[in-house]
Amino acid sequence: MGDTQLTKRERTRQRILAAALELFDRHGYDRTTTAQIASAAGVSEMTLFRHFASKDRLLLDDPYDPVIAAAVADQPADRPALDRVIAGVRAAWRSVPEPAEQEVRRRMRIAAQSPGLAAAIRGNTRVTEEAIAAALAGTGVDPLTARIAAAATLAALMEALTAWAIGPGETPLDDVIRLALDVLDGAESR
Repeated sequence: MGDTQLTKRERTRQRILAAALELFDRHGYDRTTTAQIASAAGVSEMTLFRHFASKDRLLLDDPYDPVIAAAVADQPADRPALDRVIAGVRAAWRSVPEPAEQEVRRRMRIAAQSPGLAAAIRGNTRVTEEAIAAALAGTGVDPLTARIAAAATLAALMEALTAWAIGPGETPLDDVIRLALDVLDGAESR
C-alpha cells in the first residue's frame, strides 16, 4: 500500500514507530522516554498513547494471535496437540502478509537487548500461548496438554527469532521460523 493510500491515523502511527525505533537504536530502549519519541515524531504524548497503549507496545504489538489461534483450531482434532500447534503456526504464517523483514529484525534486536522489556516480552508471549491453548482446549484437548504444546512452540519461535535478530547472518525470516518448527517436529533431521 503506497503512503498516499494510508489514512492520517496510519501515517501518524508509522511516524511514531519510526521515531521510536530510531531513538531506541541510538539511545537504547530503557533510556528513551515517550516524551522524546513524541517530540521526534512531531506529536503530543497523548497522541502517542492513543496509538500505542504503552512504550513497550511500540515493539511488541502483535496482531497475529487470533490468526494463529484460528489456524490451530482448524487442524485435524485427531492429531497430537504439538503437531496441531506446529501445523497451525505454519498455516498462519503462510496466510499473513509478508512482514518487512528488516523492521522485524530491528524490533526483535532492540527488544532482545533491552533488559527492561523482559517482563513485557514474556507477557506478550503468554497472551499468544493462552490464545493457542484456548483454541486447542476448545476442540477437546486437555488444558494442561494444550498449554504445554503452546508454550513449547512459542519458546522455540522466540529463541529462533532472538538469535536471528542479534546474529550477524543473512538467513531469511521464513527460514528461521521454518527451522524452529522443524526442530519441534523432528523434520530438521530428515
